[in-house]
Amino acid sequence: MEEQIKKKLEQMRAGLQADGGDLELVKIEGKVVYLKLVGHCGTCPYAMMTLKQGIEMGLQEIDPEITVERVGG
Repeated sequence: MEEQIKKKLEQMRAGLQADGGDLELVKIEGKVVYLKLVGHCGTCPYAMMTLKQGIEMGLQEIDPEITVERVGG
């Protein structure tokens, strides 16, 4: 499952990069994915919405029990 998560995150990065931001995968523990938002995404007031309604929902296509936690920023 870890490789599927990494592949999906790579696909989603393009949208973040288009807005001047990006994400860094910190670690995966079980079904919890720890991410750090960088660039414009790190200071954006909508960062949590991006994590929960964008990235987390995308990863839940792999497994509905996956959750995303923000690290730093």
